Amino acid sequence: MPASEQPSNVPRLAVTQRESHLSPESVNASRAVGAMIFALFGGGWLVLWSFRGLQSRKIALPLIVVGAVVILSFALVRYRRNQGVATKQDESPAKKRANRLFQIINAAQWVAILIVGNVLVNIHLSAWVIPAAIFIIGLHFLPLARIFSNPAHYLTAAGFILLAAGYPFLAPGGPGSAIGCLGAGLILWASAAWALTPNGGSNMGRQGENNGR
Repeated sequence: MPASEQPSNVPRLAVTQRESHLSPESVNASRAVGAMIFALFGGGWLVLWSFRGLQSRKIALPLIVVGAVVILSFALVRYRRNQGVATKQDESPAKKRANRLFQIINAAQWVAILIVGNVLVNIHLSAWVIPAAIFIIGLHFLPLARIFSNPAHYLTAAGFILLAAGYPFLAPGGPGSAIGCLGAGLILWASAAWALTPNGGSNMGRQGENNGR
């Protein structure tokens, strides 16, 4: 092969490998798994809101369960449709590295929440534990947006950070208000719903990949 042809082939091969890694099926499956996680944790936040902010939960709790089941059902259908291709690509070095980074970031998030929460309780600022947790959760979405080439995570991060920074000073109950739990749950459910739309699936993944080139 002439030497003059080599420079053009190397970048082309690299682009092909990256595009195959982020195939529409793989991105859709990944977004579906994320939607399942958001559905569960969003439901958890909403259950916490119902116990902290409502006197009667006869209506709220069934609605939360129904909402979580609906999102999980749509996400499971999306995942199963794309599971075959996604499973093969899960063995790629890039995907394994992304999963390792996710585990590290997720573990760091929980450690930070535990440490900050204990400090706040010990200095008699326990009302600020929930706002601090919401803020830390928001921060952990920032590197995940880059790792998984998912720009929508930036919006989720912004929602959590703004919620944590705003509601303690705006809500009638201050940092102890149940509004924080309600907002966190709704943000996660909105993020899950977006991940299951065409714009939140393969199209968003391709956009993120193109931005990273």
